[in-house]
Amino acid sequence: MPALRRTFGAALAATAALAALTACGPDNSSDQAGGGGADKPAATTPATAAPTGAATGAAPTGKPGATGTTKPGGTAKPGGTGKPSAGASDEPEGFCDAAPLPAGQKWIYPVKGTSTTTLVYKDTKTACGVNDVVFEPTGADKTAPFAPTVKGHLNSVMVPSKDVNLADLVKHISECLADPTSSKGFYPCSGGDYKVAIDSSGKVVELTERAHS
Repeated sequence: MPALRRTFGAALAATAALAALTACGPDNSSDQAGGGGADKPAATTPATAAPTGAATGAAPTGKPGATGTTKPGGTAKPGGTGKPSAGASDEPEGFCDAAPLPAGQKWIYPVKGTSTTTLVYKDTKTACGVNDVVFEPTGADKTAPFAPTVKGHLNSVMVPSKDVNLADLVKHISECLADPTSSKGFYPCSGGDYKVAIDSSGKVVELTERAHS
């Protein structure tokens, strides 16, 4: 019986010693509480891309800048000099400009009321024609007295030119005012426009008919 007590006491002492050794082992509570922080990868902050264009005020690439530069393939507009070719632009085509006349001369249209004493006429303005420039009557009627020595020149593409006196000149003008297309009168009618020369006193000294084709 005393031997059994000693054996039981020795077993109890061994158990207590083992418990003490276990309690003195390494303390991993901080690692466990931290969830094994040493092995956990560190959190990284996502890198932000530097802004392009907006922050610097630069225009986006690929679009034309506001500098007024010409688009690729663009050509300069023509300068508009010279006679335009047919259909090249909206400018008038044909013969549009008349040769300048000396001082005291101009193109006119005789009208009704012309007599052997007075020329009644309208001034003209130029217009574009197919074969030559055209003179169109414009404005109010004007008058100018004939000089006694006035020279008349009749012209036509149908017959040779003819120099006439004042009476025949007025006769021709009157016939053509009555029938502008007549070719059976004193002399074939032309377009009705004349080049007049007026001297410094305001008198008509020369009247030349213009031939029309």
